[in-house]
Amino acid sequence: MNNISNFPEQLLTWYSEHKRTLPWRGETDPYKIWISEVILQQTRVQQGWDYYLKFIAEFPDIVSLASAPNQDVMRVWQGLGYYSRARNLQTAAQQIVNQYQGKFPEKFEDIISLKGIGPYTAAAIASIAFEKPYFAADGNVYRVISRLYGILEDINLPKTKNQIQEIGNQMIHQVSPSEFTQALMEFGAIHCTPKSPICLECPFDKNCYALNHNMVDLLPVKVNKVKVKNRYFHYFIFAQNDQLLIEQRTQQDIWKNLYQFPMIETYEPDIDLTLHDLDLYQIKSINQITELKRYKHKLTHQQLDIRFYKVDAIKPVIQSHQMMVSKEELSFLGFPIVIANFIKEFINP
Repeated sequence: MNNISNFPEQLLTWYSEHKRTLPWRGETDPYKIWISEVILQQTRVQQGWDYYLKFIAEFPDIVSLASAPNQDVMRVWQGLGYYSRARNLQTAAQQIVNQYQGKFPEKFEDIISLKGIGPYTAAAIASIAFEKPYFAADGNVYRVISRLYGILEDINLPKTKNQIQEIGNQMIHQVSPSEFTQALMEFGAIHCTPKSPICLECPFDKNCYALNHNMVDLLPVKVNKVKVKNRYFHYFIFAQNDQLLIEQRTQQDIWKNLYQFPMIETYEPDIDLTLHDLDLYQIKSINQITELKRYKHKLTHQQLDIRFYKVDAIKPVIQSHQMMVSKEELSFLGFPIVIANFIKEFINP
């Protein structure tokens, strides 16, 4: 394995010269650090920036987040995806209020016990907010360490992650944990990027294993790729007296607790829209069904084929998880972004 002397010190020098100005940069409030880390787990900085500011403005502290109506939290999160993050944030905030009197815990063991916080996020909070030497390894960090030190095993293997963790544990004790954690993440995000890294201007070019062995595009090694699942969603727009029928997703699936129009999921993209298909909504008389829009919506491991239909029918029977709302009320509810976009285009342009 490659060995780079003074890596932490050199990294901090690079960081002082190249770090971006970000709304959470230099933050010491563990609550705000936590929110930024959760938002950035599955979100690019450019998109996460506005959401972070909006979220903090709406819920400026732990108590406000813990006590907010869940639908308000989901509404503010709308469009970020991976909505379990928002649900977990609020549950964890309630844990902090109930167990720690509303003060964010400092011990790593207490931080990682909070809902939705895993080893990486706990280490990031502990190091950035409390200057504790816990090495936080995300995808950027795995890539940087793999390339620099010549980690040739599958990055998804536990033993490979443990190897990188050991390297990081040794380095983080040499400098400020807060600065080191942020510097390493930043280096992976803007310099040692997945594609077209800036190798010719890298401060570690002489010692980088991947560069010197012409393996930059090959590291980190990723053997197993998750198969993408195709799903087909059909949404039906029922309007009665300027009101629309909506329902809340409560099942253990994507978009839990968000709202949607009544829907049917099928195994094939095309369906025969007969009365039988809509028996679920106890609709006894359908005059006409008109397709309004089709969308392709890609999630990490799912490809969604989404279609919206306007249904001209006698008023459906409203189920326990459904309700009629006005067009104006739609803006106060949280919808998956693809449905929110449909509403903007066809219902509230």
